[in-house]
Parts: sequence; C-alpha cells; structure tokens
Amino acid sequence: MQFGVLGPVEVRAGGEPVEVGGPRVRALLAMLLLDAGNVVGTERLIDGLYGEDPPDNAANALQSQVSRLRRGLGDASLVEGRAAGYRLAVDREDVDVHRFERLAREGRAREALELWRGPALAGVAAPFAAGQVARLEERRAGVAEDCAEAEIAAGEHGAAAARMRRLVAEHPLRERARGLLMRALYGSGRQAEALEVYEEARALLAEELGADPSGELADVHVAILRGDPALRPAPRRALPAQLTSFVGREEELDRVGRTLAEGRLVTLLGPGGVGKTRLALEAAEREDGEVCFVDLSPLGDGAEVPKAVLSALDLRESGMRPGAEAVDPVERIVTALGARRMLLVLDNCEHVIEAAARLAHRLLAARSGLRVLATSREPLGITGESLLPLPPLPLPAEGGADAAAYPAVRLFADRAAAVRPGFAVDETNAADVLRICAALDGLPLAIELAAARLRALPVQEVARRLGDRFRLLSRGDRAAAPRHRTLRAVVEWSWDLLDEPERALARRLTVFAGGATLEGVEAVCGVDEADELLVGLVDKSLLQTDGTRYRMLDTVRAFCAERLEEAGEGDRLRAAHTAYFLGLARRADPHLRGGGQLEWLARLAAEHANLHAALRRAVRDDPATALRLVAVLTWYWWLRGRVEGGPLTLELLDRVGVDPPPGMDEEYILCVSNAISAGASGPAAAAALDLATERMAGLQWQVTYPATLVQWALTAGPDRTDIETHELQSGRDPWSSALLRMSDGFLRQFRGDLSGAAEACRVALEGFRALGDRWGMANSLDPMAQLAAWQGDRPRAMELLNEALGLVLELGALEEQADLLCRRAELFIQEGDLDAAYADFEESLGAAHRTGAPDKVAAARCGLGDVARLRGDLETARRLYAQAGDQFTTSRFIASATRVAALVGQGWIAVAEGDVARARPLLRRALEISFEHPVFMNRIRAVVGLAGAAVADGDGELAALLLGATASLNGAPVDGDPDAGRVAAGARALLGDAAYEAALERGAAMSVDELITR
Repeated sequence: MQFGVLGPVEVRAGGEPVEVGGPRVRALLAMLLLDAGNVVGTERLIDGLYGEDPPDNAANALQSQVSRLRRGLGDASLVEGRAAGYRLAVDREDVDVHRFERLAREGRAREALELWRGPALAGVAAPFAAGQVARLEERRAGVAEDCAEAEIAAGEHGAAAARMRRLVAEHPLRERARGLLMRALYGSGRQAEALEVYEEARALLAEELGADPSGELADVHVAILRGDPALRPAPRRALPAQLTSFVGREEELDRVGRTLAEGRLVTLLGPGGVGKTRLALEAAEREDGEVCFVDLSPLGDGAEVPKAVLSALDLRESGMRPGAEAVDPVERIVTALGARRMLLVLDNCEHVIEAAARLAHRLLAARSGLRVLATSREPLGITGESLLPLPPLPLPAEGGADAAAYPAVRLFADRAAAVRPGFAVDETNAADVLRICAALDGLPLAIELAAARLRALPVQEVARRLGDRFRLLSRGDRAAAPRHRTLRAVVEWSWDLLDEPERALARRLTVFAGGATLEGVEAVCGVDEADELLVGLVDKSLLQTDGTRYRMLDTVRAFCAERLEEAGEGDRLRAAHTAYFLGLARRADPHLRGGGQLEWLARLAAEHANLHAALRRAVRDDPATALRLVAVLTWYWWLRGRVEGGPLTLELLDRVGVDPPPGMDEEYILCVSNAISAGASGPAAAAALDLATERMAGLQWQVTYPATLVQWALTAGPDRTDIETHELQSGRDPWSSALLRMSDGFLRQFRGDLSGAAEACRVALEGFRALGDRWGMANSLDPMAQLAAWQGDRPRAMELLNEALGLVLELGALEEQADLLCRRAELFIQEGDLDAAYADFEESLGAAHRTGAPDKVAAARCGLGDVARLRGDLETARRLYAQAGDQFTTSRFIASATRVAALVGQGWIAVAEGDVARARPLLRRALEISFEHPVFMNRIRAVVGLAGAAVADGDGELAALLLGATASLNGAPVDGDPDAGRVAAGARALLGDAAYEAALERGAAMSVDELITR
C-alpha cells in the first residue's frame, strides 16, 4: 500500500484508490501517517480528532474510529494497539511525507517537491490539521528554496527564477525566496527585473509590517547594483578524498549544517570509531565557502597544534631569518585569515584538547568570518561551543521489519560487498548481520572491521566469534592511523586519556548491565566524588547518559571488564551489585500495590537488566539469594509480564529441586509458582508442586510477600488451596482486604452466585480505587464485565472491559492484557463483528508471546480458531486448535479452560464435516475436564457443542434438553453466542416451537449429574 498526505489524504493498493472511510477516519489515518511506525498517544489522538469538545466517552469513540480504519484498510494488523496509544505498522517509505523528508535531507529537492499533489491534508478538518498544514507548507517552501539555491549554483537560473516566482506569489513576505529570485534573474541577465523584485519587497514590507528589508536581502540588492562577483559560488578548497561511500548519517549531516549556520563553533562528540571524522568531511563538502581541514591525530603534544594549522593553510612559520624575532604562529594564522570567510575543521582534538581549545577561542574572537567544526571525544569547553553528540548507528528492534534498510546494516553490506563481491543482506544471513551490528554497538569502524573479515570467513563465523571481538577484529586498514587499525586500539586510545580515579570507576561500572543511576554507582563502586567522575567519563565519550542513567557501549564495557579482572576487583564488585539490587527490589515491592506503582514499575523496568544479571549470577552461585530475589521480583514480573524471569526460575527450581534452604518456604513457593507459569512440567515439577502445596498449607500466619496469595491461587487452584488458611495468610491492610473481596467474588462467580459475585467485586473495586492500584481495579472490573455479559448487558460489559484494558495498558501487564483482549474479542463475536474479534485475538497473541505464558498463547490461538471456524475456514481453524493443544505443557490449573475450548473447537469442526461419531468423544472429554475446575462458561460451550452434534444427528429433542440444561450451569441462557443460536434454530426446526419450548423447559430442570450422563 502507498499512503499520501501531501494533497488529499489517500490510500492506494496496487495503484488503485482504497476508500478507507469518512472524514473522521481519514483524519485519524492522517495523524497516524504523520508519525508512521511510531506509537501516537491516545490523548494526542483524541485531542487531534475532537479538540476542546471531545465526546463523553472519548476512548470508546476513538476505539470505534480505529475499528473502522482497520476495516477500511482491509488489514487489521496495520493499526496496532499499544500501551500508550496506536501505531500504524507501515514502512515510512510508503508514506509520501516521509519520502519527501528523506529526499530533502539527501539534497534531492526536485524529487521531493514532485511528491506534492496539492495543499497538504486537503479536505481534513480535524483540529490537528491546521498546525500540521502550516508546518508542512513551511517545510515545502524551505525545500523549494533549497532547490532554487542548488539550481542557481548549477547555472540553472531560468528554472530557479520560475520556481521562486511561484513561491513569492504564494508567500509575498518570504525574503529568502525574493533574494533567490533576484539572484536567479540576475544570473539570467535580467538585472532590471531583479531590482524591481527588491523594490516590490521594500514597498510591501513597509505597507504590511512597517519594516525595511532584512540585511541579507539588502546585501543582494547592493551586490546586483555593483555586479559583485560574490554572487557566484566561492571556490572550494580540496578535502581528503574518500575511498568509500557515505552511509547512514544523513540526519546528522543535516543537523551539522543547520548548527553551523546558526553558530560559529560546533564540536562533534563521540567514542572512537563512531564516524566523527567522516561526518565532518561530508559536512565540509557541503560548504559553499573556503574550507581548511586539519588532522591533529599525528601530533605528539599541544604545542604542535598551531603549526599543523599553518601547514594546512599552506603557510610557513615566520621569523626564521638569523637575528629575526620569531612570530607567534597563532598570530600568524590570525593575520593570514584576514577577512576570509572560512570553515576550519579541527579533527581528533581529544589528546591535545587544551591547545585546540585555546587556538579555536583565539581565532574565533579575532576573525568574525571564521567558523570551526571540531571532532573530539570530549568537548573543547569554551564559550559559544555547540555540542553534537554522535550516537552509534541505529539498529532495528528485535524482529524489526526491513532490517537491510537500517544504517548499521547498510554500512556492513556496503563494506562487505567491497571484499566479497555480490554480498547482500537477505533472509539467509540477516539474523547474523544484525547480531554482528548489535554486538558491535552500531560503531561504524567496528562494523567496517567486521565486514572486512568476510574476505576470509563466512558471515555466520564472524557472528559466532564476536565473543572475543578484540582478537577477531585485530586486522584493519594498514594505511589508517594506528589507533584505528584494530578495535582494541580504538578503545585503548580512550582509556589512555583517563586519569587513575576515572579508570577505577570505568572498570567498576562494568558490573552493571543496562546502565546505572548515580545512586547505584555510589552504592556499588565505592569511589569518592562519583558524580564528578561520571561527568568526566561522559565528557570523554566512555559513557553515554540521558541525564539520569549512565551506560557503556558493549565494546567499551568488554575492554574495561578485562581491566576489572586484572585489578582483582571482580568478585567484590559483583557481590556489592547483587546486594544493592536485592535491596532496591525490596524497597520497591510495597509501592507496586498502590498509587505509586507506575513510578516504581518504571524504576524497576529501567533496572531490569541489572536485576536479572544479579539473579542470573545468584542462581549460579548463591541459590538462597536467588530465591529471595525471585520472591521480591515476582509482583514486578506479574505486573509487567517480563518473560525473562521464567527461564531463570526454571533454572533455579532445577538447582533447588525439593530441598529448599531452611526458613525459605514462602520464597520456595513463589519460585515453584513462577516456574510452573513459565511452563515447568513433568515429574520434577509435580514433585515441587506437591512440596509447595505442603509448605503453603503450613504457613499459619500472614505471608511476607502478598504476591504469594495471588500466585498460588493462579498456579494451584481451588483444589490445593484451603480457604480458611488462605484468610489466615492474608494481611489486614487495605490492599489485602480488597484482594480477599476480589477472591470471594471469583469464588461466588464459580458457584453461580452472580449477584453475590457482583457485590464482592464492587467492594473490591472500591478498595483498589482508594489505593490507586490499577492491577486490582482491572481484575475487579474483569469479572464484573463477565457477569454483565452473561446477563445480556453487552454494552455495560464492553464499557467495563475497556476501562480494565486501559488500566493494564498503563501498567504494561501483559498477562492481564492478553486475557482482557480475549474477553473483549468474545464480546465482539457475540455482536457479530468477527473482524474486530480477530484484531483483538491477534493483539492478545502478541502480548501472550511477549509474556511467555503458554496458556495465554493457547487461549489466543483458540480464539483465532473460533473466528476462522465461524468464517467457514475449517482448515485454518483446525491448525489453530491443534497449535493451542501443543501449548499444554504447563501445570497451571487455569490452563484447563483453554484445553476445553480447543476440544470444543475440534468437536465443532467434526460436526461441520458431518463426522458426529468423532465429535462426541471430543465434546464429552471437554465436558469432563470442565468439571475438574470451576470454569463454567467452558462447560456451557461443551454442552452447546453436544447439542450441535445432536442436531446434526437429527435429534432435536436431545439438543433442546441440552440447551435447557445450560441454565443449571450459570443460571442464565447463552445470550448472543453464534453457536448456541445456530443450534437453537436447528432444534426448533426439527421439533417445532411448542415441542422445542417444552424440551427446553425439561432440560432446565435437569441436575448436573443428569446432564453429564446424557
């Protein structure tokens, strides 16, 4: 599909227009297209669509527009629902505005302007449109001016004049456009017309604004009057020729140009090998004026800096005649520069930083026509300096689409093709190339060194050997500076510039994974004035920071980790790291059950890699500490669906087995619960579950970790939970009280006490609302929605589910998100909207995969199977039900519900294929399993399936009896279920109305035991 906003909003598939919907839907599409590939926040979408007068239930209104857009596009997966909003999952290159921006950045202004089909967002009247139209039209005008500037430089004065005539007509007060028009007319030999343009501008500015033309426009006027040769492009100085293509820094190149236009001193900062020199050279190539490039890397000390600049300017040092007084080389440079307009590039300043800073300051103060572009691993630190940190090349997220288009991958492919002709990134090697680029932090020099190894090794071998990256990447360009020949030399150059306290902190920081806060650094590293040392390491490009966290590139970290072991500090620092993060998790745990949970979840999420590094280490070396970490992290894992916790708890349970350390019963119970949630099964898991059951029953006091109550209930189920003991184990605090009421609501719901369940959940909801606990609120709203649906109030059920979903999306609680999406999808099925149901089941499947819970994956696949079956696609349904069945390796009791759903689905397929003899055993098995645990909605599905088999056999009376018997399972008929509706119609047709109603009444009087024997 191709998308357009540079004109009327349009969608084309195969060149043909696609009608996506009405004005509001097109406005929503436009907002998502403007930020294609990124999540657009819910509040921003509502504000953009409705402005200051949103509808009463804006979130539902937005959801309705999203559903319409999904239907209009014909592919629900293109509009992804995320925790904070929605994302249009399309390639930005398929959207004209993003192609326009890329072409403009690449200097292809003509091609960029050809994408416009008329006024931007034509016909879109939503509140957001006015600001966006103004922004886009301003950008269009700026690109048109850039195009005219390039045309004038190329001698295409006629084309530039025509282009600027049109722009001036649209924007009469735009002085840059008028100046370009004057230059183009002058270059075409039409001096009089050029002067008339100036007079028109002067009169218009005086009348409209009461102002005179700007100095720039007046300068063009004067230059035309004088026939000034300055109107012609200034000659360029030669720059070092580049032997390879420029890849992946287009946006940074534009930023350098803009910053140089606004200031006089710009310093490109970054670690060694990040591409500072190459970017500086490309930026210098774009300059219209004189350029002088000075490579400082060969210099031994700062005294040589002025001499290197003199040499680059083709000047000799003065004062060499016998008896003559020596002239200060700096003053010689000042004199030589005179009034020249020049860009001076000082490359590789870090090892002579003070001398380079002094020289730059002196020259800039003395010569107003001079600008300086420096590259360094730390700032020059002088007034007026604009810093442009240069990050590593971006990489696609794991599983990201079109990985070959990303700069790091493009660079690898370009350099690899140079040593192995014909090499290209494709599906056979993309994963290995991504692994290489990610392991090397997106550092261009490291990527180039790795690509060069393809001369002798296949790409798979290069990827496999990166564990010893310094040995692998030990051969480079013999013509390069020594510090750029190997990866080790690149990092060692930075290390040698550190003083001893900075080296101590740098090596100790390697115990952190995923970065560190100042608090963590001070607690773990044991250095004085850690804050000052961190600033120094950031300035020297050994660390990166966002102002809160400090992070090392993996390549730098690997080098510094070697230094940590050489210093003999590894064991002590790792122990301090584990102790600190165990303490942090303990501090966080109580805050995760109240109004501060988002703040503390974010804090733990930021430390996720550190927490798991500590746990991974403890699993290997200290199982008792590992059990404590699992216990305090359990509720965090549950709220965020962090899949990484599963494999670690499985490994820990394998180490501990059925012999936990003394006094750690509760920690052991939580370890078992987490492991089973992650899919632990088999005899060892069963033995661990039995021991955990015994230890749980032995806890006759309030539990230390409130998560124990929730985890055990979900893992073990009612058969292994004693309600009286459970109440003893519960705390008397408001959160535990609300949890007990919520638990009571579920139990009443399972027993068929619908009014009692509703009241218990209402009280629980009030308790959790008072605390501000989003998880508790969502899990109270969920059963309330189910009760509303069973009572036929689907609008109320949808309202409750949407509120619950909003809460779990705020939390990022993936398991709850997967459950609630399935629940909402079932409502959509009852309403006959299979497209919306499919979209929700798909989204649920994605959340389930991310959380790593096999039963949630199976539930989503069953739901997708139901949609496929109801659409008549039996083969797809059969495959999905079978895949769901393959997921049943977990011992969690709640997995039984999905096992029932899969069996019922397979039974319906058999009925549809006319094989009732195969259908009945499947459906009876589903009914048997449904009575093992209290999930009565699945009992109803099994009974309705058996009724369907009876209709297929022509036995209308049995079908009606079975349908009537569903009332004994939850006290309410199955309202809106398409299977039940179809079976009821079939039975009525077989019996007639009176006989059908009579049989239905008799079935309602049947007991559960009688039902099972039918």
